[in-house]
Amino acid sequence: MHSDDSSQQSGNGSQPESADAGLLLDGLLGSLLEDFRFWFERGQVLLAHCPDTVMPAEARADLALQLDRASRELAAASSLRQAAPTAMALEMGTLAPWHNLVLEIWGLSARLRLAEVPLPAVPLRPESQGPA
Repeated sequence: MHSDDSSQQSGNGSQPESADAGLLLDGLLGSLLEDFRFWFERGQVLLAHCPDTVMPAEARADLALQLDRASRELAAASSLRQAAPTAMALEMGTLAPWHNLVLEIWGLSARLRLAEVPLPAVPLRPESQGPA
């Protein structure tokens, strides 16, 4: 995924620690981006099954636009992560709106369940499928 450039940054004895930190950061960011992707896709599914009694059409359209924009931003961030020669991070200014959007999706899911709206099953995520 990323090169070993992080282990070649300094001449002191912390080269393995620096490489380990880069791998940890890359793994955490990858997992976080995958979580956002999952929830943005789930949000689109929830919107497709959401009646006006749970959320008015205008609010659904606004949420759909937010999900579309966030999904495009997420795709760009994921592409940059893949292209980066070393581990990278994202600023909180980027992550906070995505986090708020996920909270909105969770709220919509709860409202749909309270209204007893039938929803498709949540697909298993790769890490939930167990060893291959």
